[in-house]
Amino acid sequence: PQPSTWRTESTAREKSASERSFVAASGVIESGSDGIGSDSMASPDARRRKRPRPPVALTIAASDSGGGAGIQADLLTFAAHGVYGTTVLTAGTAQNTLGVTAIEPFSVGFLRRQMDAVFSDFRPDAVKIGMLFDGARAREVARGLRRHGARRIVLDPVMISKSGAALLAPSATGALTALFPLCELVTPNLPEAEALAGMKIRDESDRRRAAEVLADRGARAVLIKGGHGRGATVSDLLFDGRRWLEFEHPRIRTRATHGTGCSLSSAIAAHLALGSGLAEAVRASIRYLVAGIERGLFPGKGWGTPDRFPATPRRRTRSGGPGTRSRTRR
Repeated sequence: PQPSTWRTESTAREKSASERSFVAASGVIESGSDGIGSDSMASPDARRRKRPRPPVALTIAASDSGGGAGIQADLLTFAAHGVYGTTVLTAGTAQNTLGVTAIEPFSVGFLRRQMDAVFSDFRPDAVKIGMLFDGARAREVARGLRRHGARRIVLDPVMISKSGAALLAPSATGALTALFPLCELVTPNLPEAEALAGMKIRDESDRRRAAEVLADRGARAVLIKGGHGRGATVSDLLFDGRRWLEFEHPRIRTRATHGTGCSLSSAIAAHLALGSGLAEAVRASIRYLVAGIERGLFPGKGWGTPDRFPATPRRRTRSGGPGTRSRTRR
């Protein structure tokens, strides 16, 4: 059958559900009259039996010493959705809001040990994959995901940093696409989609053709993000092999965009871990990211980042001014 297309707007019910996910991490455990939980005297085993297991997500990515992207952004995003975050580090980066000055990968053996440690205990409900550094680490991640039967995998095919630094070896593209058959969703931006599909994307028909090419390589669904496009509207295109779903929102003119791809893919993984369907997870995550960009944070001298807790009131500085100033221009 021919794919069909929908343009969607969030309903009031979906907005309410998405907003609840922003503050899910703020829940408290009811305490007894003495301020201590009623099961505080129970044995550790009894307490574990009584308490429900939280949803767990795993991020497989690199560390950003500046805190704006990588596993730091992923863990903040997981926490904002009330999901317990675990990590497997592929590399460490020396970077700040101005750029990347050094990258050092972890050994393939250590990568394997991290994956075995996480999966043998936590059994993640969803996995987000970010920077893999090179083909050897991409192949090891693929082996580990297969070995442990990982599910609900979201791949953000990170290739270049916001400042222009290469984050994936040019020879690793084949190993990256070899991960596609394991993935529930692949989330390239426009330059990444061009590199992975081997074609230029000049218009909407090109973008749809690129999505089909990537789906043909095994990904169950492809989300080609429109942030690198032009015009007053950003359009993110989701293709699940049969249907097209397009998410549109006004473009926000801002420099608070470092780590946006990390946050979107980890938010989608968080929603999948919480039990959402794919389209619902993508829709809610785009709304979450837009809200965060609107409240962009500028902790350093260069690029800003989205606010990963956009529903949380901001603290004020000791001088009485706002703790962070958004540089978003309307």
